[in-house]
Amino acid sequence: MKFLTALVLSMALAAPSFACTEDGKGGFLPENDLSIPVGSKLAGGLTEAQFNAVIDKLEVIYAPIVAQMGGRLTINRKWTDATVNANATRMGGWIVNMYGGLARHNTITEDGFALVLCHELGHHLGGAPKVGNLFNKWASNEGQADYFATLKCLRKAFLNDNNAQAVARMNVPTTLSEACAKAWPNKDDRAICIRNGMAGVSVAGLFAALRNQPEGKFETPDTNVVSRTDDAHPAHQCRLDTYFQGALCEKSFNEDVSQNDEVKGTCHGKTGYKVGLRPLCWFKPKK
Repeated sequence: MKFLTALVLSMALAAPSFACTEDGKGGFLPENDLSIPVGSKLAGGLTEAQFNAVIDKLEVIYAPIVAQMGGRLTINRKWTDATVNANATRMGGWIVNMYGGLARHNTITEDGFALVLCHELGHHLGGAPKVGNLFNKWASNEGQADYFATLKCLRKAFLNDNNAQAVARMNVPTTLSEACAKAWPNKDDRAICIRNGMAGVSVAGLFAALRNQPEGKFETPDTNVVSRTDDAHPAHQCRLDTYFQGALCEKSFNEDVSQNDEVKGTCHGKTGYKVGLRPLCWFKPKK
């Protein structure tokens, strides 16, 4: 009995207390050595005012939601930190760390930055499938955090904006505009769908730049099919596909996902959906 108690205690202590942090360099992106300090010649992307405005907007929405769930949300605004990443942890609260280095990357738009923050919030709130073990399984996996970002989070963020005006300034791929028109007959919903997709384009450009690979495209989805759900970062085309499908899913952003049921609040084959499904390049639906 003493041995069993000790084993249980050691497993609990060994349980990871974070998601998306690796050694401090990992997170929304896999570990990378790119650094963009304030004032760098490489700096593009957002200004400090835009950085704070995006965080303000999502903090107002999600701090009360986290409080209702018994947590306390803290978004650390690390504008002067040159790290090109973002991460989430449950050490000392429901924490999200947003770095200025990522915001200053020249591929990042305000909507793209909002998507990254939504992804990190998704580790806390995004539901199943989750990662961890019996003693510590608070975090949604990488693909689910991506899906939550466009399925729920960005829709809340964009709800009261002039989305038609925002979309009018964008160079929208035909595949995205046509798919959003088919999925969302209402013009306001359609504009939000397009903004979601274009936020995905922003971060997909970042993925491609970091890996020195061609950018993902809506018309060339990842055709890989996993034999079991992959909890790690999907390939960058697969991630763009996930943002795209989250944007197309007609489930209301007010219908919460479940922390233990992968079906609730999502578009899922079990409930007859054909569009808006999590891509099979990372997700294996439960039978």
